[in-house]
Amino acid sequence: MDELEWWEFESQAEMAAQVAGDIGFVIESAVAAHGNARIAVPRGGSIEAVYKALLASKAIDWSKVTLVLTDDRLVKLDDPLSNYAKMQGLFGPKGAELVSLVDESALGDYREAGRLADERLKLIGWPLDLVLLDMGDDGHTASIMAGPDYDRAVAGPRERRAVGVRPDPLPEATPFDRVTLTAGALSSARAIMIAIVGDHQKAVLEQAIKEGPLSALPMGRVIAEIDSPIDIFWSAE
Repeated sequence: MDELEWWEFESQAEMAAQVAGDIGFVIESAVAAHGNARIAVPRGGSIEAVYKALLASKAIDWSKVTLVLTDDRLVKLDDPLSNYAKMQGLFGPKGAELVSLVDESALGDYREAGRLADERLKLIGWPLDLVLLDMGDDGHTASIMAGPDYDRAVAGPRERRAVGVRPDPLPEATPFDRVTLTAGALSSARAIMIAIVGDHQKAVLEQAIKEGPLSALPMGRVIAEIDSPIDIFWSAE
């Protein structure tokens, strides 16, 4: 793990404006350096305000941006619970290219779904210019979470960029298998940002960082893999 820098805000709106501005800077720098920007992003949830701020920016040429989902549920691409559908609805009209992790031919076989996602990700340039991460209250990030495939996601071969996972237990609200970027894929990005909200998530993240590579928390394992500087953005509820 390289250096960490914390940025704290009183409100989600203030945090969103700062994160969006920093993402915009990374995009502009990447486009200037190699003609396009490749970034990985989560669905949104508590940090959806970041996307609203990004979409309001007049400076970003979205036609030169490729968005990769950090993870997705194994549902049809037009399902309301699909992360791809959510992000396509936000950024597709702006002209961004979205790379889906889900192949609908493998909805019933999460391991095959992970293999197909990994093959698709070989077609874009690596490393990514930026990874934006959020975190669940239980310390998971992307879909790197407890279950039989946890070790494959956090400690599998470095060249493997995506795997299929089966959370255990399955979340009641979204009881689906997933495809997720691996810790190796996330940690290889040129820039890493983590955005969290509330005192509980702050305490969980601090614990994950303190425990490092031996952490029982997925976020701790992911952060321990990262060699790039990490910017952590936190806002109160």
